[in-house]
Amino acid sequence: MEKIGCSWSGGKDSCFALMQTLSERLELKVLVNMMNENGLISRSHGIPKSILQAQAEAMKVPIVAIPTSWSDYESNFTNTLLAIRAQYEVSTMVFGDIDLQAHRDWEEKVCSNAGLKASLPLWQKDRKRLIHEMLAVGIETVIVSCNMTLGEDFLGKTITEFLIPELESRGVDVCGENGEFHTLVVNCPLFNKKLQLPGYGKVQHENYWFVQWERGE
Repeated sequence: MEKIGCSWSGGKDSCFALMQTLSERLELKVLVNMMNENGLISRSHGIPKSILQAQAEAMKVPIVAIPTSWSDYESNFTNTLLAIRAQYEVSTMVFGDIDLQAHRDWEEKVCSNAGLKASLPLWQKDRKRLIHEMLAVGIETVIVSCNMTLGEDFLGKTITEFLIPELESRGVDVCGENGEFHTLVVNCPLFNKKLQLPGYGKVQHENYWFVQWERGE
């Protein structure tokens, strides 16, 4: 059985991409997430390491969470891929990107440099159809960051069939593929239990709103 790793953001796209891949009977060995410099929250979604670890535990796989600056991101990511290839014998990395070509080009480059294949099972699929499929298979997510078009009131909202028209009415891509919002998976068929999330506040950084999780969780 082929062994794979997953570039795990903690959100819906990487989760669904992984589910699509594992339907091919491949074996998940490890999750990878790049953290901010202090190693406390993920660089892309602002998710605390403790919550990412809870997701990994719910899937019974390890997670490699590496602190990095933006300037060292590529080298640190490549070195991490080399390390997990050696430790876990993975041959492929799964990514959740849908149609941002620059992202795909970068992912294929760093994987190639590490001797791995890049798999993007959601690539160029219809985004509205994808979000409906995610809901249909039981992926439960909450919005943990969003732009000013959505605003702070959308933080903490669960993605549902009823929320999709609200997103569309704001002119927002329903998958957030253009960076309009990011999500956190709290339950899905890959988990053996639903996550219990800590309390949170809301904080604005420049033109973006983020959930700020309570400390100690």
